[in-house]
Amino acid sequence: MTEINREKLKAQYQKEMELFEKKHKKSGELYKKAQDSLLQGVPMNWMTKWAGSYPVFVAKAKGAHFQDVDGNDYLDFCLGDTGSMIGHAPEPAVKAISEYAAQGTTFMLPTEDAVWNAEELQRRFGMKYWQFATSATDANRFVLRLAREVTQRPKVVVYNWCYHGTVDETVAIIDETTGKTVAKPGSLGPQCDPAITTKVIEWNDVQALEDALKYEDVAAVLAEPVMTNCGIVHPQPGYHEKLRELTKKYGTLLIIDETHTICAGVGGCTKAYGLEPDMVVVGKTVAAGIPAAAYGFSADLGAKAAAAIPPELCDIGGIGGTLAANALSMHAMRAVLSEVLTEKFYDKNIPLAARFNEGVQGVIDKYDLPWNTTQLGCRTEYWFRKEPAQNGGQAEAAVDFELDQYMHLASLNRGILMTPFHNMALITAETSQADIDKHTAVFEEIVKNIL
Repeated sequence: MTEINREKLKAQYQKEMELFEKKHKKSGELYKKAQDSLLQGVPMNWMTKWAGSYPVFVAKAKGAHFQDVDGNDYLDFCLGDTGSMIGHAPEPAVKAISEYAAQGTTFMLPTEDAVWNAEELQRRFGMKYWQFATSATDANRFVLRLAREVTQRPKVVVYNWCYHGTVDETVAIIDETTGKTVAKPGSLGPQCDPAITTKVIEWNDVQALEDALKYEDVAAVLAEPVMTNCGIVHPQPGYHEKLRELTKKYGTLLIIDETHTICAGVGGCTKAYGLEPDMVVVGKTVAAGIPAAAYGFSADLGAKAAAAIPPELCDIGGIGGTLAANALSMHAMRAVLSEVLTEKFYDKNIPLAARFNEGVQGVIDKYDLPWNTTQLGCRTEYWFRKEPAQNGGQAEAAVDFELDQYMHLASLNRGILMTPFHNMALITAETSQADIDKHTAVFEEIVKNIL
């Protein structure tokens, strides 16, 4: 097994930093200027974690590429971490958004597009009733509130190192020493000890799931059907069947978050795997970058949720938002669902993702590296451990921040953007075989430089 040469890694990273600053002078100037008005020089503080001396400032984008303010062109495999999975500025969405904006964007009233979207999401995911939000984070917040209200139970179950946006109950992990639920490292100002609201268990552990549910104090299990933010961690055979069986046995609701896993097909893993949850959440790419998300209910749960919301208090119950289901986002969503995010989209992209995966795995095998690759639909990823992780704890233990930063920076300097903070690529309709093969060549080059 070939090990990374850590001295070469440090030396090569320094070379890449020097090259980055040489190629991104205008981004550097903007970053310096922004220190006087933007906290830490960026509009969101996590942007400081991008590899390099500062983030690249974007000028424009189209399809699978974008250009920065210095005129550099990039093949984009990040695609807004799913937010632009359908590609940058797809024509049907551009046309729908630009034309519709001229007639008003938000009214706090329904439009015909909302009905069409709900019917289409119903067809794709099998959930009877739908509501809309401005982000998947909000949608997850709302479904957890509704679950607790309907069940009159206080707790939720999530998975170790999961990601469901900035939902308070989910910013928690399992303490390696005590096995207890604790705040995730870096969690800012937790409202309370997360153990009060949350039970964290490992993915694929059936016994841990039953142990968490058997006290009948859990309102809902919130799960991605395949874990994605700690690497792609697939369910073991039969796990989803046990998850549904045990949630029903103990009167717990099952919420499936398809925000990332919509990469698997038009109805995400819910459709692909034949899942039967009580609620489904989707977001990010469904409105071509216009902030929008949706959450659906089974017929039975929808009726219970409606009955639990007093009409005279429905505007102050902690669910909703002035811009939720705004007219522009509904129109953009309709354009995306009807003309872009179709079966044809996946028929083209999933084989290209397989080509990406095979190219990376070929380099890993050629140099006998202790890494692995995994794929889910048009999403693919490599991880710094020999075998694919079976749960979030295993995936997190394999994180190598120094190596991560190098791989991202070296790729960026060669015109390729990967998803930050892990090594994930998304394939969109405008990605070509030549794009895929370019990444394989770059991947081999930057790996060879640190062996």
